[in-house]
Amino acid sequence: MKVDSLNDIWDAVCEEIKKHITEVSFNVWIKDLSPREIKPGEFVVSIYSKYKKQIIEMNYMELVENALKEVFGIPTKLTIVLLDDFNNEPIDIKPITNENSDFESNYTFDNFIVGASNRFAHATAMAIAENPSSVHLYNPLVIYGNSGVGKTHLLLAIKNRMSVVWPSKKICYIRGEEFGNQLINSLQSKLTMEEFRNRFRQTDVLLMDDIHFIAGKESMMEEFFNTINVLFQAGKQIVVTSDRPPKDLKTFDERIRSRLESGILADITPPDFETRVGIIKTKAEMLNIDLSENIVYYIAENIKMNTRQLEGVVKKLKAFMDLQNKVPTMAVVQNIIKEVINDQRPEPIKIEEIIRAVSQNYSIPEKDILSKRRTAPVVYARQVAMYIARETTELSYQAIGESFGKDHTTILYTVSKIEKHLKDNPFEKEMVDEIIKNLKQEI
Repeated sequence: MKVDSLNDIWDAVCEEIKKHITEVSFNVWIKDLSPREIKPGEFVVSIYSKYKKQIIEMNYMELVENALKEVFGIPTKLTIVLLDDFNNEPIDIKPITNENSDFESNYTFDNFIVGASNRFAHATAMAIAENPSSVHLYNPLVIYGNSGVGKTHLLLAIKNRMSVVWPSKKICYIRGEEFGNQLINSLQSKLTMEEFRNRFRQTDVLLMDDIHFIAGKESMMEEFFNTINVLFQAGKQIVVTSDRPPKDLKTFDERIRSRLESGILADITPPDFETRVGIIKTKAEMLNIDLSENIVYYIAENIKMNTRQLEGVVKKLKAFMDLQNKVPTMAVVQNIIKEVINDQRPEPIKIEEIIRAVSQNYSIPEKDILSKRRTAPVVYARQVAMYIARETTELSYQAIGESFGKDHTTILYTVSKIEKHLKDNPFEKEMVDEIIKNLKQEI
């Protein structure tokens, strides 16, 4: 094999490495290594991630050195140096300090497993974190997908990476629910509206998780729109996550949908098999446990939709191995998978939550929905609440009737009436479906 440059040599080494590991493993751990120099009996490569450097040194040194030997024909030592992004000097990564550092700092680009289901979302998130001037290209960025596919991970990875690379930037990460709670507190004079607005509008980067939480909540949507409008006009970066694309947030303010759709939309779908395997292996390495390929593949085959459940299984295996000091059998793994799936089943939706959601979307006070008032708007909101209760809970007609002070025949008649009404009124059906979807998402 004829090689003429350092890069040619490294390309040949990488081709050799690829023969012995999966594409996912290569992309996660080896791909970011860059050749630096050749010394007598030594090949030096660099990487920007301290975490990846540690993992490679623990698990892949022999593999890479065997590949070097294959290319050079003689034993060659691998040396990995950690380099600064800008001056190419060895560095120590700064610790990230924030209110929730123990939790939030665990989410980085280094331990996010990239696959076909999330590659575009990962690339755009990383571009924003590494280069704030990309605000002109990726603003706002909307990352959407089902629960547990990695949206929050990417949002926190942006925050954590920017905290290191751009420490002077003011970065605000908040969940949609907390944004709403802080607004309510400000309206109740626990926090002035000026303080509330300044907290978000004087930031350089706004990262909001689960914006679908504020859908249909008029005052929250108004504040959110005004906030992102101020930031957008000032050239500040906005990144949000949602369980669905803006066009499907039917009860969202049209101005918000329009603003979000003017940016970049990046969806994340459930991970494919190889990505699930990568997630399991990465989590096991982080927890310092060794899982056989049979067990890894079995977990990946049986948990397909939710990365949190994958991580939950690995954590429970870690606990089992620490407590029992045994290698888990397949039967143990099967039981743990059942436990994790059962643990993450949502709590049932409560009538109080349904009434609150209907009240917010139809601007009818909760007390009126439960009252005997007979004005048309109140009656309709009450009937919609009864219909949603039947659609989202396992309560009997009698139990629903007791919650509204009605008998079961009234509930039966009302549900049938609203069902027919919604079939004939597609816009109304979209709104009710949106309420139902939000209720299911919040539990």
